[in-house]
Amino acid sequence: MNEQRGLKFSTAGNLIIGMVGVMVAILSHSQAIMLDGVFNLIYFVTGLFTLKVARLVIRGDDERFPVGYGFFEPLINGIKGLMVLGISVMALIGAVEALLGGGRAISLGYATAYGFFAAVSCWSLALLTHRTANKTGSPLLRADAENWLVNGAISSAVLLAFLGVYLIQNTSYAYLTPYIDPLLVLTVVLISISVPIRMAWKALMELLNRAPSAEVVKSVEEVVAISLGDLPVVEAFVRVLQPGRTRIVSVHVVVPKEHPISSVGELDEIRTRTLKALQKLHDSTFVDVLFTEDRRWGAPLGSGD
Repeated sequence: MNEQRGLKFSTAGNLIIGMVGVMVAILSHSQAIMLDGVFNLIYFVTGLFTLKVARLVIRGDDERFPVGYGFFEPLINGIKGLMVLGISVMALIGAVEALLGGGRAISLGYATAYGFFAAVSCWSLALLTHRTANKTGSPLLRADAENWLVNGAISSAVLLAFLGVYLIQNTSYAYLTPYIDPLLVLTVVLISISVPIRMAWKALMELLNRAPSAEVVKSVEEVVAISLGDLPVVEAFVRVLQPGRTRIVSVHVVVPKEHPISSVGELDEIRTRTLKALQKLHDSTFVDVLFTEDRRWGAPLGSGD
């Protein structure tokens, strides 16, 4: 399965589970199920934009977007993270109010049936998107796979909680049943809130052009050093950005003043060799290799040179 089909399956799953969740929440009066349904509908709406972005990223750069559409990927993931975070905070406030107000009664039959349906659906979609993300290397599908894993865990916990209510409703602990639903909402939000925060933070850092991890930068620098091996390099300044799946590498090579350049084709040969080596490391890589005798054209401005 390719990226587009994987994203379509994930988006369709969000719509179906979201609509079923909202309907069952109305019938069962469960805010935990309403929260789950709204989450999925949010993912469905952002999923429609995700499908468009995935097609744009493949196109590469053009006159309107000279460095391509790679930055749209963290933008979409950031919006999704902020929307889920906002709903989570609202649900948290509602749960606290319900607990302080004596809880809320729910219809266990509808709630339990939904818990089973949602748990099976979410774990199935988590497996599907995880496999497709590994196969395609899509950061959009990786984000979806992570969301489905969290969603599956939450749905399973909700199902177990509703089954637990069945066990205590005719016992001396029956007075606790009105508190189960708001407690579930509270627990779900506290457990899962780190996911949208992490997603939004990572997206923000990519949009602000922060370099990827030190391991990624080091691996790029090692490949560049090997590609420039037969050139008398005084210094090489390597800059790496990675918005989404797109890796942008800029290399400023400082050569000795006395080094002879026979032709521009010789430099293009070095650029081609460097690009091919970097694309073996990461398929979606764009590279600029610039040559200079004066290190000030390549040195970071903050270095004081």
